[in-house]
Amino acid sequence: MNNIDLNGRTAIVTGGAKGIGYAIADRLLQSGATVTVWDIDQSRLSEAAATLTNAGTVSTDVVDVTDVDAVTAGAERALSAMGKIDILVNNAGAVGTIGPVWEQPVENWERMLKLNLTGPFLCCRAIVPAMIEAGYGRIVNIASNAGKVGIRNNSPYAAAKAGVVSLTKSLSKDTAKTGVLVNCITPGGVNTELFDNLDEKYRQTIADGMELGRLLEPTEVAAMAAWLASEDCSFSTGAAFDISGGRADY
Repeated sequence: MNNIDLNGRTAIVTGGAKGIGYAIADRLLQSGATVTVWDIDQSRLSEAAATLTNAGTVSTDVVDVTDVDAVTAGAERALSAMGKIDILVNNAGAVGTIGPVWEQPVENWERMLKLNLTGPFLCCRAIVPAMIEAGYGRIVNIASNAGKVGIRNNSPYAAAKAGVVSLTKSLSKDTAKTGVLVNCITPGGVNTELFDNLDEKYRQTIADGMELGRLLEPTEVAAMAAWLASEDCSFSTGAAFDISGGRADY
């Protein structure tokens, strides 16, 4: 593992109790950051904290990223506890109902937009002002390759993740001269329990699209996130960093 220097930096990682979020929190901790993990699942948060503590200084907070009041209160608690927020990783999300557009429940469409797109918007809205005031910040949004190329049978998820890419680009322009850099990562299929819970045919469709012949590991996403969260990332903003094993070639 290459060394990324995050000593003295503070971070919030949403959806950090498992999967990609957990791997990112772990990598940031190992790089020296103080990390607050947000998740809606208290039991999984407790389990995550028990192991993440071995990597560094970590705290947890039950926050529903779709609730504006909960996000605002969580941001205030994090600022009070850590003194500042240098890094925000918007990772919380879900895949939702699998099926073609004409079979998608309206409720699933609305839920995917609210969790996968409105959630990152609310977190940025609550935390960016403090970063601007401090003159420094790194925001890493976890989008998806599906948001770049589309994906069969999952239009709500793909549309929401495309929105995350656009949110990233727009916010980066708003903050360009403030010291706050905003980028996103667009992973392909990731080897997490979320992937295991998908329909077998849908899983195979994703796996077949990976030109490197395997699924992406959460630690590989975490490695990219750690660099984007660091001072080494000094002239990249508004970018979508591909990590799809060749599935996307642009």
